[in-house]
Amino acid sequence: MSARESHPTPRALPHWRRQPSLAIAAVAAAFAAACAAPSPDGEAVAASAAAAHTAPDTATSAHGALRRVPTHFAHDPEAPLTAGFLIVDGVYNSELMAPYDVLHHTPFHTEPAPGVAVFTVSPDGGPVTTFEGLVIDAHHGFDDHPPIDILVVPSAEGSMTTDLENSAMIEWVRRTGAQARFVVSLCDGAFVLAAAGLLDGRAVTTFPGDQDRFAERFPQLDLRRGVSFVHDGPAITSEGGAKSYDPAMYLVDHLYGEAVARGVGGGLLIDWPPREPDRLPLVIAVTAGEGAATATD
Repeated sequence: MSARESHPTPRALPHWRRQPSLAIAAVAAAFAAACAAPSPDGEAVAASAAAAHTAPDTATSAHGALRRVPTHFAHDPEAPLTAGFLIVDGVYNSELMAPYDVLHHTPFHTEPAPGVAVFTVSPDGGPVTTFEGLVIDAHHGFDDHPPIDILVVPSAEGSMTTDLENSAMIEWVRRTGAQARFVVSLCDGAFVLAAAGLLDGRAVTTFPGDQDRFAERFPQLDLRRGVSFVHDGPAITSEGGAKSYDPAMYLVDHLYGEAVARGVGGGLLIDWPPREPDRLPLVIAVTAGEGAATATD
């Protein structure tokens, strides 16, 4: 595909990627039935389950449940959104492809609404070589990409070093991120967002092994440890690695609701909402006017 070709229309998915299998549906039905059973203290477990799985514009406080907050902007689920993925030489496959895969699947579960259109952006619009050796021909360059609603910055080999010295790239990230609805980092991509000033005043996280280094370089930021990812207003930062699927799934839920997220997760065999405590995010509630942040837990 040419580096200058506009972002592609998703191809039709095989049926097993479009929706959960019968086995997954059966498990979901069994779980729903179990939730309807009375708890030992006489209260229905279904009450807490319903609170944990309310519409995406309702925050929940049930212990161990996925917390949901309103979008920080007037979001119309029927309106198209774009996600631009920054790719540079040395980008890591996992942190690039996990969120790309998830967001790419949204149109198949939001139809007839358009969902999210995804595309890659390299500095010059040319190909890049990932850390693992894959060659990716970018859809666009810094000078010719469509408007970006969701700027995604995956971790790369130089995210903590040479990429931070690339003033042209940092300036592009700063300018593009300031105009985007969301900025999302995976693993050490948080270093790039922080260097661009896009995480100022936010709670954030990054790869566990690099959190001390992050704290030393950006001591003014509110670094959170021990969570898969943090959502604070327009910023979503993630530990990365295999958990790079988590923030993307959460963003789908946040934008389109649990039913769409479960559909995307069913096709990718991702359990959603997550049940494991170490995969739950720290969600920060921010007013629509971007006022003071308040932790929901």
